[in-house]
Amino acid sequence: MRRTQRRIALFALPALVGGVLMTTAPAGADPAQPAGAAGSGRSHLEDSEAVRLVRIKLTGADMLDKVVAAGFDLEHGLRRVPSGIEGEAVVTAEQIGELEAMGVEILGDDDSFAWSEEADGGIQTLGAQAARAFSHSDTVRVVRADWFTTKGQGFLYVEARTTEGQQANPIVTMQLENDSGAGTSFGSARTMSRFVDSGQYMFHRNLFKLDTRPNQIRVTSSTGGVTTGFVSSWLENGTPPLTANPAYKWDFVDGYRTPQQLYSRAEEIARQYPDIAEIVYLPNKTNGYQRKAQATIGGTGQAAVVVSSAAWGHEGGNGITVEFVNRPGANLPLTVEVAGKAVRVLLAKDASGALSSTAAQVAAALRTQSQGLIDRAHPYRTNTGTGIVQATSGPVALTDFLDEKRAGAPEGDVPRGPATIPVLRIGKHRDGRNPGVLIQAQDHAREWVPATTSLEAAERLVHNYKSDWETKKIVDNTDVFLILSNNPDGANYSFYNFASQRRNLTNHCADDNADPARRNSWGVDLNRNYRVGSGHDGYAGGSTSCVSDTFQGPEKLSEPESKNIIWLVEKYRNIKFMMSVHSNGGQLFWQPGAYIANGRITTPRPPLGDEAFYWQAAGRILSQVKAYRQTVVTPENVGGSSDVLYSSAGNVREDLYHTYGIYAFGWEVGGSVYNPATGNWQGGSFQPPWVGTPDLVSGHSETMEYANGIMEMFRVAADWGKDNKKPTSTLVPGAGKYSGSADVRFETSEPATIYYTTDGSRPTLESPRYQATEFREPGQVFHVTETTTFNWFSVDSAGNIEQNYDPTKNDTRNNYRTATITIAK
Repeated sequence: MRRTQRRIALFALPALVGGVLMTTAPAGADPAQPAGAAGSGRSHLEDSEAVRLVRIKLTGADMLDKVVAAGFDLEHGLRRVPSGIEGEAVVTAEQIGELEAMGVEILGDDDSFAWSEEADGGIQTLGAQAARAFSHSDTVRVVRADWFTTKGQGFLYVEARTTEGQQANPIVTMQLENDSGAGTSFGSARTMSRFVDSGQYMFHRNLFKLDTRPNQIRVTSSTGGVTTGFVSSWLENGTPPLTANPAYKWDFVDGYRTPQQLYSRAEEIARQYPDIAEIVYLPNKTNGYQRKAQATIGGTGQAAVVVSSAAWGHEGGNGITVEFVNRPGANLPLTVEVAGKAVRVLLAKDASGALSSTAAQVAAALRTQSQGLIDRAHPYRTNTGTGIVQATSGPVALTDFLDEKRAGAPEGDVPRGPATIPVLRIGKHRDGRNPGVLIQAQDHAREWVPATTSLEAAERLVHNYKSDWETKKIVDNTDVFLILSNNPDGANYSFYNFASQRRNLTNHCADDNADPARRNSWGVDLNRNYRVGSGHDGYAGGSTSCVSDTFQGPEKLSEPESKNIIWLVEKYRNIKFMMSVHSNGGQLFWQPGAYIANGRITTPRPPLGDEAFYWQAAGRILSQVKAYRQTVVTPENVGGSSDVLYSSAGNVREDLYHTYGIYAFGWEVGGSVYNPATGNWQGGSFQPPWVGTPDLVSGHSETMEYANGIMEMFRVAADWGKDNKKPTSTLVPGAGKYSGSADVRFETSEPATIYYTTDGSRPTLESPRYQATEFREPGQVFHVTETTTFNWFSVDSAGNIEQNYDPTKNDTRNNYRTATITIAK
């Protein structure tokens, strides 16, 4: 099946400013259609298919996996709804029928949505404060209850879990009530939605609007369980952003930027600020913004032949002509004549004078007799080439289809050939002493805002270093590495040829998918090409189809762009933080990023201490995003990416965290913005208009608010690097005598991992780790029925160990923590 990519959510090419792109596509025009293609004399079979964005509804994650595996291009803005998953697909008219045949419901073309009073999506998170500590016997638990405000409207989001949620007969239902503030009674009972992913029960959830902030909630299960929980504030009390300082300089980026412009500015920054900036050039060159020249001759039947040049189009492939010639006479052999760049195939004729060359024979002759001009010739797609080839009306010119610029695209030729990717490195001390932060933007070519967001953050660092104390602390105490575009070939293709290009331009397709009409479907999804949780190992979310937008590549790390990332983190071992910036959807996530669909077996989840640190950092980062114009990345959109979005096999975050211990975030910028006038939330897009309604969707607003978040990530890293405070931990309710049994748990003063023993031995780094009750819940509860001594120590995210205990040495101090729970029978 042909894979067709998304064009853009707003159905018009956004205006670029600042000397880049100043016009928009004409009304009704398809920005994915190369200028001049119509009426060029080329076969319509080589035109890209018209696509449109439609809203769809899926019954659940299983259907989502099937639709993605079939090669459909789904928008990242997926939303969990009570009866399944809603999202957006970019499809042709023919593909709408294919989706419907798979059971997908087509909802229409509207790009806005209203919050339901039922749950509208999400995965539970760490840190909800229950009214009481969990008990080992609880059948219902409040995972989180969060209140947030945006544009004058209050929202309550709740996640709760029942230990009996997996049972399907009868299906467990749950009711949610809330008070109207401290001291008021519970009321407004609502049914919560049961969330099942890949056949596994996750939790129940609810999201709705309220006029008054509640203090507590009560959740009741149909099986009789009941619990209460306090309501926490989500992103309500963040630190003022750096931009709150009147003297702080910001708002530097005035339009979208091509890779050439991004790289040129990075190199200019290094020249302007040599005391704090330099360029690191990545060693593996990309495949290049280049294609072989091609033509499809003779339609699509058994007599059709697809021809590709040996040279790249710009190096001689363009301008080669191929002509199929019917000569007078009979009993004539199939031969090929070459004069300069003109190739004439003299078709064979039988004894009666009829043409007798098949497509397969003509293709073979072109490969062997074209004097090296033609590298690849074959029957069309899956044809066997048994049809008799007919003469053409004249020479057919081969082209790489890169010489026609889309209307309104930036002026100037795009460099052809392999590209070298520069990394802008910013830091006063670039010698490995400070924690490194890697910002990687535009893995996916069509995502233009991540590049401008990252450039804006770079500009703020260098322009404010000498005048702003907080910026100086960042530059003095971190080592920042910025890859402003990790996919320059694909990004150029998105700017100049096909706005919806997602992947790089490396064509791994065999003959059945190598004709020029497939040209918008070639390439590797760079964020599926890594080694951990790979589709090559059976994890879901990566495709083996070379024309799928999630094509994982022929092998792990097959692409130079992904090899470069591994080279960078291995060469600069001080890199301890990473943000892979994408769009759109407004999610912030980390590990686990992938799962094996059968049984929903995820890659290893981070230890409880790392999970808590991720959440702590996320709260800081997202508070800064909200500070710009109250854009709230909601709690259901934060956490492990396989829980928040879907399984994405072979993503970069997974590899960097599990292989190198790097705190690796993924960010889908461009979250939904609440419109108080309509009561709806407006979703983002890959290429929103640069200048739009300030309070709603625009490339400029997204760039500014998410640059706030990147700056805060730098501050998180700087604080981490200076952290030498030892964590403390306690066993709650603590040592003592208990009658019959006791429920105990650990608490820490900060995000920290606890290693413990209960057999009297010294705890080490090989001892059991204190775990969450369930994924992204608070820590487990030990139900103690026999006298037990707990020995333990805690380690925070920066590696500080409680009480200076050394778990690697068997010394006499034994200064680990210990507590004995004595059970009286």
